Amino acid sequence: MLVALIACKNRNQSNTTSIDPQSKNDGFVSIFDGKTLNDWVGDPTYWSVENGNLTGTITPETLLSNNTFIIWQGGEPSNFELKLEYRINEDGNSGINYRSEPIDTIPYALRGYQADIDGKNSYTGQNYEERKRTTLAYQGEKVNVNPLAGLKRNGSLTTNIEKNAWKNREVTKSLGSKDSLLAYIKKDDWNQVHLIVKDNRMKHYVNDILMSDVTDNDAINRSESGKIGVQVHVGPPMKVEFRDIRLKAILD
Repeated sequence: MLVALIACKNRNQSNTTSIDPQSKNDGFVSIFDGKTLNDWVGDPTYWSVENGNLTGTITPETLLSNNTFIIWQGGEPSNFELKLEYRINEDGNSGINYRSEPIDTIPYALRGYQADIDGKNSYTGQNYEERKRTTLAYQGEKVNVNPLAGLKRNGSLTTNIEKNAWKNREVTKSLGSKDSLLAYIKKDDWNQVHLIVKDNRMKHYVNDILMSDVTDNDAINRSESGKIGVQVHVGPPMKVEFRDIRLKAILD
């Protein structure tokens, strides 16, 4: 069945680009029921279901010292498409992690690829690797991430990060100016994210517009499967809501 296939790891390892709207909903399976947090694990101080939406809230009384996630427990997908809708307030900072691993020393923390989301749209759609190589692609960039000679897995990454971005990334194409892309993102309203993750390529769409496109050739540091989760970020009080969260395995 499709659900079982999603839950398993794949063992075999003009200026704007849009996706085909006719593909909407084909083969997708809901992973959030809109009523409960079944199959999701997070800190109940920050995560709840409100009005049918998966909701992350920080109040003045619950400010964070570390980013915190609610994590889907249904599997560790490798090749997949993920669709969801989100709404975030202006001061909000969030993201959708995938192919990520939990951190033993910090409750409800993830390390791995992230489709960034924020209320000011300074980062929305970029590819940011949480607690690893930091920014892999900014908004409007198609990027190749190249291997670093001599760097071993679990070795220090900080010497290869500059201004919160991975040094050994090569921008190969512009997907459009930042202003032209941001015109497609609505503030204080619902937006759709569509992630297409296959082999070593990760494409982030917002409202059917390609915001970033990463091909990760760094076999030492890339991840081929892992957890999915959504985030509330250290910072001021905020609220982010998610709905219609759907997943589809890519089988070829």
